Amino acid sequence: MYLLSLSCLFRYIELSNGLRVLLISDFSGSNAKGGGDDQQDQAGAQGRDEVEEEEEGDSGEGSEEDEEENEEEEQDSDFDELDEENAGKKKKAALCISVGSFSDPDDLPGLAHFLEHMVFMGSEKYPAENGFDAFLKKHGGSDNASTDCERTIFQFDVQRKYFREALDRWAQFFICPLMIEDAIDREVEAVDSEYQLARPSDSHRKEMLFGSLAKPGHPMSKFCWGNAQTLKHEPRDKQINTYQRLRDFWKRYYSAHYMTLAVQSKESLDTLEQWVREIFIKVPNNGEPRPDFSHLQQPFDTPAFNKLYRVVPVRKVHALTISWAVPPQGKHYRVKPLHYISWLIGHEGTGSILSLLRKKCWALALFGGNSETGFDQNTTYSIFSISITLTDQGYQNFYQVSAIINCSVFLRIYEEIQKIEANEFHYQEQTDPIEFAENICENMQLFPKEDFLTGDQLMFEYDPQVISAALSLLTPDKANLLLLSPENEGHCPLREKWFGTCYNMEDEWVQRWAGDFQLNPDLHLPAHNQFIATDFTLKTSDCPDTEFPVRIITSDRGALWYKKDNKFKIPKAYIRFNLISPMIQKSPENLVLFDLFVNILAHNLAEPAYEADVAQLEYKLVAGEHGLVIRLKGFNHKLPLLLKLIVDHLAEFSAEPAVFAMFSEQLKKTYFNILIKPERLGKDVRLLILEHCRWSVIQKYQALMKGLTVDDLMTFATQLKAELYVEGLVQGNFTSTFLKVKLQFQPLTAEVPVLFRVVELPQKPHLCKVKSLNKGDANSEVTVYYQMHMEEPCFDFLRTKETLGYQVYPTCRNTSGVLGFSVTVETQATKFSSEFVEAKIEEFLVSFGERLSGLSEDAFKTQVTALIKLKECEDAHLGEEVDRNWFEVVTQQYVFDRLNKETGPFSGPGLAPGPHDLR
Repeated sequence: MYLLSLSCLFRYIELSNGLRVLLISDFSGSNAKGGGDDQQDQAGAQGRDEVEEEEEGDSGEGSEEDEEENEEEEQDSDFDELDEENAGKKKKAALCISVGSFSDPDDLPGLAHFLEHMVFMGSEKYPAENGFDAFLKKHGGSDNASTDCERTIFQFDVQRKYFREALDRWAQFFICPLMIEDAIDREVEAVDSEYQLARPSDSHRKEMLFGSLAKPGHPMSKFCWGNAQTLKHEPRDKQINTYQRLRDFWKRYYSAHYMTLAVQSKESLDTLEQWVREIFIKVPNNGEPRPDFSHLQQPFDTPAFNKLYRVVPVRKVHALTISWAVPPQGKHYRVKPLHYISWLIGHEGTGSILSLLRKKCWALALFGGNSETGFDQNTTYSIFSISITLTDQGYQNFYQVSAIINCSVFLRIYEEIQKIEANEFHYQEQTDPIEFAENICENMQLFPKEDFLTGDQLMFEYDPQVISAALSLLTPDKANLLLLSPENEGHCPLREKWFGTCYNMEDEWVQRWAGDFQLNPDLHLPAHNQFIATDFTLKTSDCPDTEFPVRIITSDRGALWYKKDNKFKIPKAYIRFNLISPMIQKSPENLVLFDLFVNILAHNLAEPAYEADVAQLEYKLVAGEHGLVIRLKGFNHKLPLLLKLIVDHLAEFSAEPAVFAMFSEQLKKTYFNILIKPERLGKDVRLLILEHCRWSVIQKYQALMKGLTVDDLMTFATQLKAELYVEGLVQGNFTSTFLKVKLQFQPLTAEVPVLFRVVELPQKPHLCKVKSLNKGDANSEVTVYYQMHMEEPCFDFLRTKETLGYQVYPTCRNTSGVLGFSVTVETQATKFSSEFVEAKIEEFLVSFGERLSGLSEDAFKTQVTALIKLKECEDAHLGEEVDRNWFEVVTQQYVFDRLNKETGPFSGPGLAPGPHDLR
């Protein structure tokens, strides 16, 4: 039994059709009761346990895949909408089926992924093609699905009032999906668009190249995505009936005894069990044995695997990935040998591999481990990989980099990792319940029921023999090296079939790497971690409790807002600061220098702050539009120690010339990689049109290419720190007197705006066309923006019916305080012109306007009620409350009771607007 900060009751049941279920009654804050027989459920999920999901944190580790998603995230004033539809406020369910792309027939690659799409296209009981999506959107919900190598997961969430009906609608996809033949060709186009959008992704390209190295006949070498070629054109040429094969695949593999289900709501366990038995007992069981690939061991035990592959990436990046394929490690989940080894490999503190590589200016980031996705871990093998983001110098010296990896040593630390992860599990904060339900239903496929909640998180026991056995397999002669660099262009005559990745393979590295290496004296094990929390007591308030943050410090230099947490009662806290300076927006050169300042400050902190990061104290430095944003969270016991460390490095900022040169080159790559993505370029152009005084990424790139010096940076840093206005927010398990920050600066001579001024668009359409900067990328993006909300009708018309692309989404935008609405379609220039897509968006908006004009009073009231329900829901976790309050501070609006004010006009007789107000 595990005692955590939110109360849940669990019950494990198995239906007569073989479907296994974990019921989760989240009775926190409700009157739900467990039912008279709850205490008899010890044979289930440990009877009365309490649980709260873990929030994904920024690990501080990095690889080129991480950077592809994260490093190019530019801050802009197009504020993210506060997530009023957060899954934590709704009821959720997730179902996992033990079938995936490994089961694709050889003549229909991608069929499992295609079926995941098709089952959502209506059912016999609810035949409307997008009826489920429409139902969820109407009641503040969402859904998703994903296909892995050996598993497929479906999940949804919705408001509690509609959870029973949503469960019934959702279950029909596994009972009697319609899968009408007319929808086949249209949904194939959506699958093909998804594939086309993935083609420019270096991480996906690496996976496909890696999979192609498997032995002939092993499912890892299959094309798991599927596209129009494999699911439409080739089957027609070969007279294969895709529709019939799709139904056959569903009958064979979507069987109840392959399925695990997690259901979470505030209803009692008895009620949840009744619902599940009534609904899911109808899922058919075909009695067939489960798909099993465990006999296909050692798929990469081939000469082709143990080579150096030089690869031409899409982005400008130098990256080295060293991989080993070892026997499947799932059975060792209680020891987690690969996790233990990855912790030591990926350590970034003093004496670590990355520390040594950073001192040589050879690497920016390193990640070691196993992602636990189906690609990295399945029943036929496990992958252990080390991914290093190299600098230009690191690329030139990649043989020496690989040699440093080879001569590292690993021992001890196991108990320290155990303690850190046990602390985090016991006091984890509920952040994404839908992810929790999804994770649990997958865990039910992998672990015995006593470990459903903990099997993927905790390190239960130390077994040096298991760890040594795994470590002994990580030898040079069994490794695969992938070296990505634009420098490889022109030297890579080979081409991967599906993603078109250009590559070449070499043998000579084996001889260079196979010799004995002396242990580098700069490499040693981590010291004792001073940041591991040991005090988990809840503080007593030293001032009156308040519903909203109060300003406890006010001066001409800044302000500090504070709120003691007495609701969630966890020994954690959040600290956020915004250091506002007029220097940042003065010129494109200053913006570039600010980016360099933040990157080098993070670099300087990486080693001394890494121990805090592994002790679950998270920090992030963000180059905001008008200031440096510092975010911290974690156990309050040691959080002030981390804050002091950050402030000290900020006050004593320095930059070595070699480090400056390294980050200047990296920033050129970052700006370039932003500009070659249609969605990022489109966003930059849209904001450049809308906002006065905005500098574009192109202008920043040009300023950087002209040349800046380390002296320019130090002058800028001095000016930046000389005059500041600092605003902060502290929430959680702190008293009001804990914080004393030593940072010397003068007050601003004039107020600095924290928002851009936004252009008022004239009452006529304007067209801006921008040519993609990546000639090899067929993806286009069309965004129609209105300065003045709807989701499912947009999806149904533009994606399902018109099949314009996989990514179709409307967005309510808050651009520097000015509201707007846009519809975006990501399509392929090889299929549709941007003019055609834009015309279809306009056609949809006209039809939607007609639909609005005919909206009845009852239909409008249903939408209003749903919106009020969403806004009146309580915060599911402390971080959600902090995010709302921080938005008010960072935008200097301070309307902490915004949700109450927004629902006010809808309350009371005669106050609520009607459908006529929409016209």
